[in-house]
Amino acid sequence: MLKIGLTGGIASGKSMVASRLQELGAVLVDADAIARDVVEPGTPGLAAVVQTFGPDILGADGRLDRPRLGAVVFGDQERRAVLNGIVHPLVRQQAAAVIAAAPADAVVVQDIPLLVETGQESSFHLVVVVDAAGDVRVRRMVEHRNMTEEEARSRMAAQAARDVRLAAADVVLDNSGTPEDLRLAVDRLWEDRLVPFARNVSKAAVAPRHGGPVLAAHDPDWRRQASLLMARLRAAAPDDVLAVDHIGSTAVPGLSAKNVIDLQLAVKDMDAADRIAPLLGDAGFPVWPGVLLDSPTSQHSDPAAWSKRLHGSADPGRPVNVHVRVADSPGWRFALCFRDWLTADQAARDAYGAEKHRVAALHASDSSTSGYAADKEPWFTETAGPEMERWAESSGWRPPSWESGSTSGGTSGTA
Repeated sequence: MLKIGLTGGIASGKSMVASRLQELGAVLVDADAIARDVVEPGTPGLAAVVQTFGPDILGADGRLDRPRLGAVVFGDQERRAVLNGIVHPLVRQQAAAVIAAAPADAVVVQDIPLLVETGQESSFHLVVVVDAAGDVRVRRMVEHRNMTEEEARSRMAAQAARDVRLAAADVVLDNSGTPEDLRLAVDRLWEDRLVPFARNVSKAAVAPRHGGPVLAAHDPDWRRQASLLMARLRAAAPDDVLAVDHIGSTAVPGLSAKNVIDLQLAVKDMDAADRIAPLLGDAGFPVWPGVLLDSPTSQHSDPAAWSKRLHGSADPGRPVNVHVRVADSPGWRFALCFRDWLTADQAARDAYGAEKHRVAALHASDSSTSGYAADKEPWFTETAGPEMERWAESSGWRPPSWESGSTSGGTSGTA
C-alpha cells in the first residue's frame, strides 16, 4: 500500500487534486469530510464541542453552525487548539479504519489540510503539497467564497506559513495556472510516479535506474530532502534504528554529485539489520539483494568488520541508497569521517570532485553506474583512507554519538 499525504493552504486547489486522484483510482481519505462526520448530531464529537464551546455554536436544527464556530476559534489560537484536540483524534481514528479496509496494493491519498501543522509528514511515503501564491488564494476566497479580504487573510494566518508547508513537500503541484494545467500535472504525477511507486512497494523492489553516471552541481535542497527521508526511516523501525545520517556527495556543499541521496542507518548488529528489512521495505526502502560487504581499507582489513546491508528507494522520482551498518563499525566510522573531511577540507573536496569527473567521463555511455563505482574504489582505499585518517588525527575528529540519535548531514559514500 502506498500512502500519500495531500495538503495545501486554504484555496490552493487541494480538493481539485484529491478529486482527480480519486478519479484515477486512488482510495481517498478526506479529513475535512471525516471532520464533518465526527461532529454530526448524536456523535460524541459534537457533544464534546458543545460542552467546551457552549450551545450557541449549534444551529436551529441541532447541527454544528460552522461559520459561528469558525468566528469563535479562528481569531484565538488557544481556542483553536482546544477544538483541534477534540476533533483531530476522532478524525485519525476514522481515517485509520478506512485505510485498513483498502486493498493491499492501493494508492491511499489522505487529504489533510493541517498535515504539516499536526506533524504527520513522516507517516507517508510521499507528501504532496498543492501550492499557489497568497494573493491568488485571497482572490479566490473573495471571489468564490464571499469572504472579505481580511477574513481570507485571517484564515490563511491560522494555517502553517507557505514556506513551512513547502519545506515538508516531496512533490509540489503549482496551481497558479488554469484548472486544466493542474489536472495535467496530477495525471503526470499519477502515471510517472505514484503508480510505479505503489507497484514497487508491493513487490519490495527498488525502482530501476538506467544509464551511466551523470554529475550535477550541488543542490542545496538535497539536505532538506534527506531530512524528510531520514524521518521516515526512523519512524519505520524506532526500536532498532540507532541513528540516521545524511552521507554521500549530496551532503557536501559545493561538491558535484549524482542525484542520488545516500543515507546511513546505524543498528546494534546485523541481526537487527535483517530484522528491520521488511519494515524498511514497507516504508518505501526495499533491500537491494546481494550487497553484504563494504570494501575494507588497509587500516581495517578484516572483511567481517565491514558487513552491511543496502536498501534503495522504491520511488522512481527520488533515487536513494540506505547503507545499513553497525554503529561504531569501521564502515560506519569511515562514512561519517569521509563526509566531515570533505566538508572541512577544500583541497580534499576538489581532489575528490576531479576524480569523480574523470571516472564519470570514462563511463558516460554505460548502461549503469556500477563501473563508475568500481573504478573509484582505488581512490577511496589508496588515497582517501590514509589522508582522511591523518586529518581525523590532526583535527581531533570524533564520530557523532549514535546514542543521541545522530541526524547530521555531511557526506560519505560513493555518490
